[in-house]
Amino acid sequence: MKTLVLYFSAEGTTAAAAKQLAAIKQADLFEIRPAETYSAADLRYTNPLARCNREFFGKKDVPAVGRIENFSSYDTVMLGFPIWYGGAPNVVSTFCKAYDWTGKTVYIFATSGGSAIGKTAKRLSTFLHGAVIKDARVIHQATEMDDWM
Repeated sequence: MKTLVLYFSAEGTTAAAAKQLAAIKQADLFEIRPAETYSAADLRYTNPLARCNREFFGKKDVPAVGRIENFSSYDTVMLGFPIWYGGAPNVVSTFCKAYDWTGKTVYIFATSGGSAIGKTAKRLSTFLHGAVIKDARVIHQATEMDDWM
């Protein structure tokens, strides 16, 4: 079984958990990177004109750079991101739309300062067509996922 830890991190929190998880699970690691990096001002959700707000409320696709080589060779994908507006950031869904998820087992992990996972997996399943989502949870450190796989 070949495993990939796939993640987006705006401020480094999710990146740290993803790197720990990849080491624990002896998995490959791939970072989803937006074509335009987010600045601190872009992430200031209290500003109605901030980029994160414009993307979310405008339901905009957010282009990402890079491609996963041999995505078809992975059986299991552990997908991580920070919770934004009760779900995955738009860059994650845009990125996921570009791949065939048929037959993959997906574990979703999210980092959050206070939000729960809610309906994140259900909303994201639209972009993971053909995958089986086994679990979705908010985590604070990779060891919280020791019981996965």
